[in-house]
Amino acid sequence: MTRETPEIPEAKESLASHAPDTSSKTSLSVEAQMRRMSRRSFLWAGGAIASVIGFREWLATRPQVDGIPYPFRRTLQFNEKVGRALFRTTSLAPTFPASLAGEPRANGGYGLQSELDIDNWDLSVEGAYGSKEPLSLTLADIKSLPRVEMTTELKCIEGWSQVVTWAGVRLSDFMAKHPPIPKNSLPPDIVLRPQDLPGYVGLATPDGEYYVGLDRESALHPQTLLCYEMNGKPLTEEHGAPLRLVIPVKYGIKNIKRIGVMRYTNERPADYWAEAGYDWYSGL
Repeated sequence: MTRETPEIPEAKESLASHAPDTSSKTSLSVEAQMRRMSRRSFLWAGGAIASVIGFREWLATRPQVDGIPYPFRRTLQFNEKVGRALFRTTSLAPTFPASLAGEPRANGGYGLQSELDIDNWDLSVEGAYGSKEPLSLTLADIKSLPRVEMTTELKCIEGWSQVVTWAGVRLSDFMAKHPPIPKNSLPPDIVLRPQDLPGYVGLATPDGEYYVGLDRESALHPQTLLCYEMNGKPLTEEHGAPLRLVIPVKYGIKNIKRIGVMRYTNERPADYWAEAGYDWYSGL
């Protein structure tokens, strides 16, 4: 028969009194770690704030280029280089069924404040081949070129967009009919030797209050239109009557309304919103 060893309460109490207090140690350890983490977080946050303040102070000393600090402008210029390197006239913006078309917002009245006399409106074209003086073209002259209709998305740089059906003539067809003076002595050829043409096209409203610049490749894109109709009707004044630009591979700020002047040039044209700090290229 096995004998049981009797419990000795005093011994158990003695052992318990000499056992280490792990709960207290654990509590202190957690509190210490939290204090260290708090200090690190504070130091990290302080360093981040100091870095931001330092960056802002450094940025404030940089020269301004077209409305923004030079480093930001350099970033936009880099984006343009990438965009132009990837650009292909065969890459088209998406098209949509005409049933999805609606009326876009009439954003901005820049260049539209002067009184419009559509009957006496004309388009002045500077730098055209074979003409020492600017060409003066009527809306009928422009409508004599092949009519093109497309339903594309107008994208505003503010973030909204609208599918619209546009009709007009391709800018490339217009430039083939009224070509720019080439950079060499050869006759201009839009199709076979586009590289011989001036690098840019500048467009402005009749009063000169709004103006945009296009690179040659964008101007010759098959979806770039000189537009005189919207959703099956003639353009209204608020949407750029009698003639506006539609270029769905660019943001809306490039889609100038009420065109009055076109310039072929080898120098990069001025651009209204680029001067205010936006991207000159404005590609999508």
